[in-house]
Amino acid sequence: MEWLAGHFEFVSNPEAWVALVTLVVLEIVLGIDNLIFISILTNKLPKEQQARARRIGISGALILRLALLGTISIIVQLTEPVFELFGHGFSWRDLILIAGGLFLVWKATKEIHHSVDPDDGKENMMGKVTMTAGAAIVQILLLDLVFSIDSIITAVGMTDEIAIMFIAVISAVTVMLIAAEPLSRFIAANPTVVMLALAFLLMIGMTLIADGMGFHVPKGYIYAAMGFSALVEGLNMLARRKRARDKALAEGSAE
Repeated sequence: MEWLAGHFEFVSNPEAWVALVTLVVLEIVLGIDNLIFISILTNKLPKEQQARARRIGISGALILRLALLGTISIIVQLTEPVFELFGHGFSWRDLILIAGGLFLVWKATKEIHHSVDPDDGKENMMGKVTMTAGAAIVQILLLDLVFSIDSIITAVGMTDEIAIMFIAVISAVTVMLIAAEPLSRFIAANPTVVMLALAFLLMIGMTLIADGMGFHVPKGYIYAAMGFSALVEGLNMLARRKRARDKALAEGSAE
């Protein structure tokens, strides 16, 4: 009981509450990358398998992050350089980010190619199923690991309270779980959004590689670009719907 009380002393500390709210918001924002990847990947599965794969993928993210929180002393050491190349010391975190970024770039480039060139003998993003549930879940868990390590290191950099970290991580993954289904339906119902989301993944992948190479790109710039692009796409969707309504009215009047 004393151990539990010791970890929840922050309840009476206003500064700790500010740190908790800030970290929860930050963890939710960082989870957007993961959620976009999960939504795109699971939409390639048969309809009856999609919801289950999303739940497994997001649950895997929660388990990984909670497990990593239990090994914070090891996670912190991942930022220590293990070798130097071209004057830059590479840590295990850097190598994990570079590997995850390369995977995202490869995956996004592959899906963009299939989308713009459906006659290359392969299936495009919105075509028939080309992936098994097991393969999708394995890819989701691999990216979960990359995003989870980055998320935990961010949490460690913001607070020393383990209870705050646990609450922030659980809150962020809960929001992901709630938002996964509507986001996946929205992406499936709007094919042009798929290309935008793939472009986001490509940008995120390049950012992870740059971060791993020692070139830090402020997250604010990334999410501002994503928000602006999403706003422009939203305006395009409204314009397309208006043109479709006007066309339907014109055809109705002609009859």
